[in-house]
Amino acid sequence: MRKVKNIVVVGVGAMGKGIAQVCLMAGYNVTLVDINDEIIENAVLYIENGLNKLETKGKLPEGLKATDLLVKMKKTTNLSGAVKNADFVIEAIIEKLDIKKITCKEVIDNSPDHCIFASNTSSIRMTDIAEGCGKPENVIGMHFFNPAPLMPLIEIIAGEKSSKEAMDVGVEVGESLPCLRGERYVPRVLTDRPGFIVNRVLAPGRIYSDYIYDLADEKSIPWEQIDADISNPEAPMSTLVLADFVGRDVSLHTAEYYAETLSPDFEPGKLVRKQVAEGKLGKKTGQGFYDWSKGRPKPDLSKKAGIVNPLVYTAIQANEGCRVLEEGICKSWKVIDKAIMAGMNFSGPMKSATKNYKQMAEILEEYSTKLGKPYLKPIKLLKSGKFIDMV
Repeated sequence: MRKVKNIVVVGVGAMGKGIAQVCLMAGYNVTLVDINDEIIENAVLYIENGLNKLETKGKLPEGLKATDLLVKMKKTTNLSGAVKNADFVIEAIIEKLDIKKITCKEVIDNSPDHCIFASNTSSIRMTDIAEGCGKPENVIGMHFFNPAPLMPLIEIIAGEKSSKEAMDVGVEVGESLPCLRGERYVPRVLTDRPGFIVNRVLAPGRIYSDYIYDLADEKSIPWEQIDADISNPEAPMSTLVLADFVGRDVSLHTAEYYAETLSPDFEPGKLVRKQVAEGKLGKKTGQGFYDWSKGRPKPDLSKKAGIVNPLVYTAIQANEGCRVLEEGICKSWKVIDKAIMAGMNFSGPMKSATKNYKQMAEILEEYSTKLGKPYLKPIKLLKSGKFIDMV
């Protein structure tokens, strides 16, 4: 296995700049690439500030200063030139398949034969991204969770043609990256299906969320009250703050992709389409569910709207967890729960499902009919409880 020294991060916006920072902290030579200088300079400022703060707090590797790491950072808008000596390329661009395919092909065409292309896609199949490139065996997924320096989970995803060596290198790189909150958890995603483990399990919850958002918008219910209804107290951000942080455009694109690849029942709701059309994308535009003009919102969650049944979310997630097991994406329900805790910082649904699967199946029968969404109907693996033995 060739030792990785030079990493190129393509796309240094909200996710990419955090990925670049942890790559620098791990001691790699890191090149930042994006389509314009302004995005790159914003990323450089973010990384410089982040490393300086960590130095002040004594959280950098022993004996190292921020300046020692920053000298290993380069920047360019020239992708083909940036990857000439790359050992490993992490792509963190917009969640659009056609753009990712073009980027993958350009990297593979211009990089050394051993170079691994790792896409940070949150949902798109690796096989689709690798289609048309010269070395699909060198293409894997490397799905970080936001923000990359804080969230321990990195999913390593195999495409249909990904080599074992590429997967091994991906796991090795992932495990080498420091995490400021807990230890890295780097599970392998064994079957190339949309959403992988965590996002796949959580994805169908958006069907119920869109129903709630559209209802709240129609009835002019304050977003703070909806946020209070649906937020998990274990999570570091409330649900709607996180939705703004990720970007409403990202949510729209992801829902459209799931609607194409999993079920038409994922078709985005009216509100998210309206938000995107009006440019209310969340943090990146200063307005989404909340106003971000004065920094991160701090919603008052003391009053609930009372229109959300939280058990529906858990039941939907457990049902999708059973689909993940059924499709061979991973082999153990414990991996699902551990991945969700590492990636989202709240408990997964599967342990609860081992005791409550019959009640969950009843809830899903009711709500699949109420929402007119047959995808939410309980599958046999959940109804039977046989997933319990898959540990």
